[in-house]
Amino acid sequence: MNQALHHAIPLGSQLINLFAAIMLLLGFAMLAQRKVITLINLFTVQGAVLSLSTLVVAATTGQSHLYWSAGLTFLLKVLVLPLILHRLIRKLSVKWDIETLINIPTTMLAGIALVIISFNVAQPISQLSGAITRATIGIALACVLLAFLMMITRSKAVPQVIAFLAMENGLFFAATSATYGMPMVVELGIALDVLVGMVILGVFFFQIREQFDSLDIRHMERIKEEYAYEPFSVFPAERNGINEIRG
Repeated sequence: MNQALHHAIPLGSQLINLFAAIMLLLGFAMLAQRKVITLINLFTVQGAVLSLSTLVVAATTGQSHLYWSAGLTFLLKVLVLPLILHRLIRKLSVKWDIETLINIPTTMLAGIALVIISFNVAQPISQLSGAITRATIGIALACVLLAFLMMITRSKAVPQVIAFLAMENGLFFAATSATYGMPMVVELGIALDVLVGMVILGVFFFQIREQFDSLDIRHMERIKEEYAYEPFSVFPAERNGINEIRG
């Protein structure tokens, strides 16, 4: 039994490190992606890798609650959320490429810098952790920062939401790497929050599309600037009257 465990732990560690490397590569692939359909597919693959990594941690450490976490992650991140996202872009007739506020080569260089920072920040934390997954804490933090970078460099609403979901993947991977996951009640609560958030964001997408005939969030920034210089009126008729007087 002890010999089997002795051989299982190194193999488990190697598999976990492999999945961590794939997670990091997928983070860079999502950061450089220009097609929204491909971005959703990459998010789906990232969810599958996260689920497999959690399953390996559960089998290696004997943490039974991680089996539930792996199943819940697969259900939510590989099946439910990608299905919702694909249906949303079909209903919204989204066929455009992803517009970035910074060009892709500069964004990738910034991503490399964030990875270096992540490993330097995570090094003392890894030394304090007793988990067999402590070597992946730096990669987990890098995945979070890469998703955050993707979120702030996109001008469309859909890629920003996908980046937010990818950031949640990184946070879950970090929790699994540092402490063998969170309590099951907390994970169920987070899963429910993410699911409800996706439904609300779906309604939000349709409202943006209806008002501006586009999902570019820069339209809302322009409206904010207009309201900063014009008196606000609850009734559209009063607002039209003010515009007529000015004209």
